[in-house]
Amino acid sequence: MSLSKAEALDLFRSDDLIGIGMEADAVRRRLHPDGIVTYIIDRNINYTNFCTEYCTFCAFYRPLKGPLAKEGYILDFETIYEKIRETVELGGTGVLMQGGLHPDLKIEWHAQLLRGISQRFPRVHLHCYSASEILAIAEYSGLTVRDTIARLRDAGLDSIPGGGAEILDDDVRYRIARLKCLTQDWLEVHRTAHKLGMRTTATMMFGCGEELEHRVNHLQVIYDLQEETGGFTAFIPWTFQPKNTALGGRHWDEATSVEYLKTLAVARIFLSNFQNVQSSWVTQGLKVCQLGLRFGGNDVGSVMLEENVVRAAGTTNCTTEEELRRIIRDAGFRPVQRDTLYRTMFLN
Repeated sequence: MSLSKAEALDLFRSDDLIGIGMEADAVRRRLHPDGIVTYIIDRNINYTNFCTEYCTFCAFYRPLKGPLAKEGYILDFETIYEKIRETVELGGTGVLMQGGLHPDLKIEWHAQLLRGISQRFPRVHLHCYSASEILAIAEYSGLTVRDTIARLRDAGLDSIPGGGAEILDDDVRYRIARLKCLTQDWLEVHRTAHKLGMRTTATMMFGCGEELEHRVNHLQVIYDLQEETGGFTAFIPWTFQPKNTALGGRHWDEATSVEYLKTLAVARIFLSNFQNVQSSWVTQGLKVCQLGLRFGGNDVGSVMLEENVVRAAGTTNCTTEEELRRIIRDAGFRPVQRDTLYRTMFLN
């Protein structure tokens, strides 16, 4: 049974951080009584930084025209293959591939890329394309969303990440990403993928000027979709990184570590139908990530052999498998490597 929206708001407004954390930890223990915390070894590959959406919170994109366009790129297939080859050699099991929205990259380009990867690396799990990318590929290719996802799946796509969610409330989306897909569009991509038998993740980028009510609205809509389809594997929240962004240029106050831990804990309590909630080190650092394991998190995400989008916003946290295993053990848990679908296949 989930919290009501009013109860979630009360928790967000409460000063009892430890009490909220203990309640979230109890939910985590009920769902994961074995004392295991998981992580994955994979790589983020950004196949292009050209993008037509110009989101004010993004420092990564380059416009298709103008003086910044010369800094843009589209990776050739061989470069992507080499990145994946290196990932496999380092023990990686998956690839998270995302990029900007480029009108020249239609379904044929993406399908050819996926087939090429699958033929060369049949054991690598391809977790690719945000909802915004899928909607753009469908539009550029004259296809329905369902046909687009089905063709990508048939070419080798295994699952879909939750990127592009930001805050799933259209008041916020109009302000920070006016050209980006709306809440119902994002939900429809994930609903369609679930109906086609694919798993996806849900995310939330918070601290971008939204109100607490907006965060609760976000949690409610993904809870409702999970009740409908059961297709989400995990929820991953992280904080907006303002450096080098148009939005952050307005003297932005970054979300604090306390705010991150409270939001993580409230999400764990609210999303009672989600098996996994990730405590992320990428934006908050390793120590806060470790604390998050007592605020509802049961996973610390990826070693992340490559990451470019958050780095472009000025955040340079990095880690190793050994370090992730250490912080998990020091928090009182047993570290276990997982795959993209949260199957603990690596009992080390």
